[in-house]
This record gives sequence, structure tokens and C-alpha cells, in this order.
Amino acid sequence: MADFKVVLSDPKNGMAYNIEATGGMAGSLIGKSVGDVIKGDLLGFEGYSIEITGATDRTGIPARKDLPGAGKRRLLLSESTGFHPTYDGQRMRKTIRASKITGDFVQINAKVVEYGAKALKSYFEPEEAAE
Repeated sequence: MADFKVVLSDPKNGMAYNIEATGGMAGSLIGKSVGDVIKGDLLGFEGYSIEITGATDRTGIPARKDLPGAGKRRLLLSESTGFHPTYDGQRMRKTIRASKITGDFVQINAKVVEYGAKALKSYFEPEEAAE
């Protein structure tokens, strides 16, 4: 089974949280695509809706939302996801991953779209010891 690092961004306060997705949590992400909105319950956040905004594989190759399917492709790119030119008009052929999440991915980027009853920050703070 694949393991993922999920970077969850909170647009309200500008914070990003790291989540280790293993086992069933990681299995629920396989088959989803970049741009999909998933229930936060899959990652342990009740009442939340989370949008997958991007991903990278183990070699650092990014996934593009507009490229359907799974696997890698070599595309001629101008300025966009996966290529940032050094001068105007520059284009380059780069390897890019398709949008479907597979076991080859290592990191998945996501952001909160709808908030639940419990604050997101409270999921990540250590519980205070009872005195």
C-alpha cells in the first residue's frame, strides 16, 4: 500500500499542516484526481471538504490538473505548472505526471474548501496534560 505526505493548507489563517496518510487513509486517495473535492472524513477531519490542488511523485515530477489519466508524459511547456521560463517566449519539453493519483505519488497538496464544527488548528495541537 502506498503512503503519502498530505500538505493541507488553511486559507483562513494561511497555515499549512503536514499529515502522514498510511493504510486506509492513503487507499482512499488513490484514484482521485487533482481538482477533486473530497470529504474531510477520509483524512480524519469531520465536516470538512478538502480540494486536492496538486501532487508530486518520488522524483519530484509535478502533476497537472489539465492532463487526464495516469502516468507520465513529455510535453512542450511554456510558463505553467512544471516549468518556469528564464526569458520571455521560452518553451521546453518537460516530463509531467497526469492528474490521477496513483501509488507512485509521494506528496499530495490540498486546501480546505468548507470548514467543520471543530477548528482545524485543534486537530494538530498537542493535548494539554491534566493537572
